[in-house]
Amino acid sequence: MADWRSLAKNAILRDGNIDTAEVKMLRETIYADKKVNRSEMDFVHELKLETKASVKVFNDFYLKAAKDHFLADGKIVTSEAKWLRKAVLVNDKVDAEGKRILRELKKGAKKTCPEFEELYEECMKKK
Repeated sequence: MADWRSLAKNAILRDGNIDTAEVKMLRETIYADKKVNRSEMDFVHELKLETKASVKVFNDFYLKAAKDHFLADGKIVTSEAKWLRKAVLVNDKVDAEGKRILRELKKGAKKTCPEFEELYEECMKKK
């Protein structure tokens, strides 16, 4: 049986870029059930890591998927903070998009764990 993740990633990243049409297809597929589960969030993150270039609409889609996934219950728990640490801190650096994601999650969360607060403070201090 073919590995659907590899097949989909190869199709989307065939040219190294994620374009608007591919984002539309991703949005329709990921949101078919109106929510983003961990496997889907992992997949979208893998695409983000492996693309050479993407349109702004992909970054916006990634942010929406992250918010919908991590804020589904209104709180960010330890396991989610650990996932976010791995996702936004690369080689002990955080880019503007990573900071944007953390800001939006903090703003939208009704409750956060100490690990998320530590990550947030650490990343906001980095240049």
